[in-house]
Amino acid sequence: MQLNNLSSTPPSSSDPTGATAPTSSNSQVSSTLASSTNLDETDFLNMLITELKNQDPTNPLQSTDLAAQLAQFSTVSELQTMNTNISNSTTANLTLTQSVSNTMAATLIGKEIKSNSSAVAYDGTTQPTLGYTLSGNAADVKMQIQDSNGDVVRTIDLGAKANGDNTTTWDGKDDSGNTLQAGNYTFSVAASDTSGKSVSSAYYTLGIVSGVKYTSTGTVLIVNGADVDLSNVEEIYGSGS
Repeated sequence: MQLNNLSSTPPSSSDPTGATAPTSSNSQVSSTLASSTNLDETDFLNMLITELKNQDPTNPLQSTDLAAQLAQFSTVSELQTMNTNISNSTTANLTLTQSVSNTMAATLIGKEIKSNSSAVAYDGTTQPTLGYTLSGNAADVKMQIQDSNGDVVRTIDLGAKANGDNTTTWDGKDDSGNTLQAGNYTFSVAASDTSGKSVSSAYYTLGIVSGVKYTSTGTVLIVNGADVDLSNVEEIYGSGS
């Protein structure tokens, strides 16, 4: 019968089911796929060609199946192209954003800024301005100044303060009236209302931008001798004079 002539590969004598033995091409593709964690369009095409070469002559691949696999191949190719384009676009946008930030940062030199930071760089003479924002009216507000070791060196009783932005000037002295050495300090605020309930606060500092640093992690402004990330700038007031 004509059906007997369709078998191009005789069944293996050791396989009772009569299944076709895998070819060297099939083994090569299997080995390649096993050693790869990511499939690209070349791998997909090799799989399709191997499938066509080793199909069962008595049950050949249907045209609809072939069309579906070709559509999958096209989809994989388009997705890879899209992923490459998105990656290139993202890189270009990041580069452009960094360039704009660097250019803008240079224009801030000599201007006064407000940054959301509790860090204070005391130069030994200039009295720094420290700011805090209260979430509500406070009947009692106390500010503490800590040195670089975290030790409290000064406590300032500020009394009652209204909600919103408030500022105070630290004279650079400790609780005994001694002028402290230049260095890096931090401050914190504890506030409570008339019933003794705590009032939350956020901190900020005011200062003149004296320089700009371009680092691997982003643009940094030098304000009152301290480093301030450009992303922490909340307001810009113009010339400090």
